[in-house]
Amino acid sequence: MDERLNLLKAKLLVVDDDESIARLLGVVLRAAGYNDVTLCHEPAKVPALYRKHRYDLILLDLHMPDMDGYQVMAALKEIETEGYLPVLVITADPEEKLKALQEGAKDFIPKPFDNAEVLTRVQNLLEVRLLYREVRDYNRHLAQKVQERTARLTRSYHETLRAMTRAAEYRDDSTGAHVRRISFYARALAERLGMDGEFIDRIFHASPMHDIGKIGIPDAILLKKGPLTEAEWRIMRTHPTIGAQMLMHSESPYLQMGAQIAAAHHERWDGTGYPSGLKGGEIPLAARVMMICDVYDALRSVRPYKPAIEHQASLEIIIEGDERIKPWHFDPAVFDAFRRSAEVFREIFAANADRPEGE
Repeated sequence: MDERLNLLKAKLLVVDDDESIARLLGVVLRAAGYNDVTLCHEPAKVPALYRKHRYDLILLDLHMPDMDGYQVMAALKEIETEGYLPVLVITADPEEKLKALQEGAKDFIPKPFDNAEVLTRVQNLLEVRLLYREVRDYNRHLAQKVQERTARLTRSYHETLRAMTRAAEYRDDSTGAHVRRISFYARALAERLGMDGEFIDRIFHASPMHDIGKIGIPDAILLKKGPLTEAEWRIMRTHPTIGAQMLMHSESPYLQMGAQIAAAHHERWDGTGYPSGLKGGEIPLAARVMMICDVYDALRSVRPYKPAIEHQASLEIIIEGDERIKPWHFDPAVFDAFRRSAEVFREIFAANADRPEGE
């Protein structure tokens, strides 16, 4: 009963240049309980009427002067973005039925029409229209729920990343400035490389995980003021593997990228890096981006074994090379993007300079 009442509230439009036929259909529909029935004798007005009222069903004559039913349906398709054309065509030509259905009509009424058949076809189409809207609304609701759940899950991923990063940064970077800068460098470089939004978002949040493996390095080595011995270097060089093992089994796309970065951010384009000696395209792109960001920030920062180096001098070391850093250590495309982003890197460092915690 409720569904029947809903159908009777439907907004109907009858379009026929023959006013007598339009009036007759209007009488039949109103007598059946449909109170919202509009009659139109000028097909050119239909698109504007539909745009304004969004009728639940249009009873449309096919053969009309100036603008026939096919042209009306073509105009309605431009308006009806959902792809559902609520049209019931009226035709006396059996040959037109198939063409009308192919053009988007949902059903047809033959001329001369039978009142009972008209009402049955109208009711059937309105029931379909009602179900279509219910499915559409359900899908929208479901999509909203999925979006909300995805947002909650993403926030959870970000919170996990921040917690794990804080655990690592307090080992050798109590201000947290280094990992903040790394996120901004990586995002800027990914944008310069023309990466898509998903990659940019992930590398922004995942790049601070690059040194998570240092959690497993003894303080005596990690915080040593002087140069490391060869044995100490062998231990220090295990931190990429430790970090990758910590992150690699997660279902989080952020932690998966974090695992790639942790594992390979000390690999070099020419294959002379560590821990696996990967070369060229064997190195994940996120790690190639991360490597040059980390090198730049390490040069700019105070370390137990070195003073900070100014921007221009750091830039020259990376571009021209020194006894440790060579231009061919970097992916050429990433290296070129870095050179074109040098001023952005300088600004990021200046805006996120090391400050003691609590200031």
